[in-house]
Amino acid sequence: MGINNHDAYRHRTTQNVAYAAAGGSSAQSTAFGSQTYAIRVCSAGVVSATIDGVRIAVGDNPTATATSALLPVQWVEYVKCSPGQKIAVLGNNTGTGSVNVTELTD
Repeated sequence: MGINNHDAYRHRTTQNVAYAAAGGSSAQSTAFGSQTYAIRVCSAGVVSATIDGVRIAVGDNPTATATSALLPVQWVEYVKCSPGQKIAVLGNNTGTGSVNVTELTD
């Protein structure tokens, strides 16, 4: 299966998903739309002793854990997904914040 690389997407729905500190509960987004096959994920904030990133997981009913993929603060990540899936987020350490998720389409 080939990988399609894009340099431009159409932005669709955007949502912010608040996350708890490490050891707290994973939080899920709402389900992605019927035309969403990729998302843009960004965790805004300042790197500090309490916030250095957020753990993320994408799936039908995902749960982010301490071993899920790490999204550093001030980093933008593009993730492939399927329509109807969700993203789950959880802080990597003692800080809390939110992750901005933008649904993308061709």
